[in-house]
Amino acid sequence: MSSLDALIQDLVIANRILAKEDVVDAYGHVSVRHPDNPRHFLIARSLAPELVTAEDIVELGLDGQPVGDEQRTLYLERFIHAAIFEARPDVMAVVHAHAEDTLAFGVANATKLRPVIHSGSFIGTEVPIWDIADNFGDTNLLVTNIEQGRDLAKCLGGDNVALMRGHGFASAGRSLIEVVRMSVYLPRNARTLMRAKQLGGEIRYLSHGEIDARNRGYGPYSTETWRAWEYWANKAGCGHLRTRPDGGHAHPPKG
Repeated sequence: MSSLDALIQDLVIANRILAKEDVVDAYGHVSVRHPDNPRHFLIARSLAPELVTAEDIVELGLDGQPVGDEQRTLYLERFIHAAIFEARPDVMAVVHAHAEDTLAFGVANATKLRPVIHSGSFIGTEVPIWDIADNFGDTNLLVTNIEQGRDLAKCLGGDNVALMRGHGFASAGRSLIEVVRMSVYLPRNARTLMRAKQLGGEIRYLSHGEIDARNRGYGPYSTETWRAWEYWANKAGCGHLRTRPDGGHAHPPKG
């Protein structure tokens, strides 16, 4: 199996995991940078993530347009992915989703979404909020062109996650498995923070030192990371699609 075929297989697994973990439903999408051409990325055609197969994966450029003759319908918000890949050469994978537990933090200014559980450390010290209305006025809140995507990418900056007011979130990672892990734990962290606020009293957020210590031990290719990938893939019923029988990722870092 070629590296491209293996990456496509992993992208299928990522779609299934995100669906099984209720990060996406009929809507939402995940993408990965092309392994041979950093100015291209791979994403499914317009399809519910749970239904994605290898045949549904398409190749797009950083303008959000298809490479070659692609007649199938594409995700309207593919420009989220294109703009983040364009702005962040370090980013290898992107997720956009509407996970319900994150939505309140994008519309209420009273509480910032910050990590409060150890697995929430991956989201960074604080999650910025992007409001499409700031620069584009009244819209349907969807990112439908590259200019809007670039505005979102600017808000994301060097962070791992940005909330989208009244819409959802965009997350960016150094690998496909890292962005999946981040997107799975983001709603769990949000749910925990919301419940803690309901209990009342002072919230004890993770410190910068705790975040750094946690993230040093869980790199994008660590044993613990692969364990989560294997678990989620089997839970989603697609463990058989993994390209290595030992449960490892198909794309360890080179060098």
